[in-house]
Amino acid sequence: MAELAAPAVGDWDFPRGTASIELMTRFAAGRGLPSAQLLAATTLTPELLADPAVQVDARQELAVVRALAALDGSDGTALELGRRYRVTTFGIFGFACISSPTLRDAMLFALRYFDLSFAFCIPHVVLGRDRLTLELDDSRVPADVARFLVLRDLAAIFAVMRDLLPEIALDELTFRHETATPEPYVAAFGVRPRFGADACRATLDPALLTRPLPQANDQTVALCAAQCEALVARRRQRSGISQQVRERLVRLGGVDAGMDEIARRLSLSTRTLRRRLTEAGTSYRALVDEVRQTLAEELLDTGVLSVEDVAYRLGYAEASSFIHAFKRWTGMTPAAFARRYRAARQAPPGR
Repeated sequence: MAELAAPAVGDWDFPRGTASIELMTRFAAGRGLPSAQLLAATTLTPELLADPAVQVDARQELAVVRALAALDGSDGTALELGRRYRVTTFGIFGFACISSPTLRDAMLFALRYFDLSFAFCIPHVVLGRDRLTLELDDSRVPADVARFLVLRDLAAIFAVMRDLLPEIALDELTFRHETATPEPYVAAFGVRPRFGADACRATLDPALLTRPLPQANDQTVALCAAQCEALVARRRQRSGISQQVRERLVRLGGVDAGMDEIARRLSLSTRTLRRRLTEAGTSYRALVDEVRQTLAEELLDTGVLSVEDVAYRLGYAEASSFIHAFKRWTGMTPAAFARRYRAARQAPPGR
């Protein structure tokens, strides 16, 4: 068995467009959930979501996912959300896939430009003699939304695959977790999964790889590929500023040195730094909170430091200020998070 091709990225933290966030806000509104609450944890506005040129940090989308899961994090909701992602959701990237000659070509293209998707779980496609296996790696996805995102991402992948090749069907499907209600899974995937397995894994007939796609067009796929290449290059070039700010904040241990100081360390004016972060769909304050939250979660997970010690290391004058900020980030106290996070990490597969 050999991997069909390695995905272009090995982690979910890549910049992305706003189509997925916009889809989630519409999905929430259609279910009577307050879509405005989904955006409250971000720096985004409905006007920004309507601009196809806007690029956002992946953690902005993660914040929306968390807000939606907090309102309704059921398996059925995650699967139904995933089914709303169609090939057209992905813009030029989706058109390139649907215009590819065969399913193999579409898969290779999708893996090559995977950072044009909205996924958080990283797919690995392995080709064997009698089976084609798609396995989702969620090892780097935050534990509190890992199950929700595994279901959303796999349901979205399958929905797109059916757009490419309507007759496609799964032979087998497995998940690590257990469930008492498999019916939403059958509705989403057309097959009853096996739960309590060692991985999230879908298998298909490898003969599907050579099946011609109904909307294949050599000229269209060539044009789309050129545009995807240019889009990826622009995103990677523009995404640097957010990461540079993160790196400076991490070196400071999460202590907020102030935007003026970070701009000085980057040899930029404060005004230029603010503008470039706005163009990236984020802000200095959002990045400070993001870095502090990440460091806080890592420190709390060790089980060695007290809440007061973590607050001090992150530059808070009082533990109460840290506790208030942490509840704003995660919806729970640091102590409750530490208990829940360690329990999630220590739980055996299938739970």
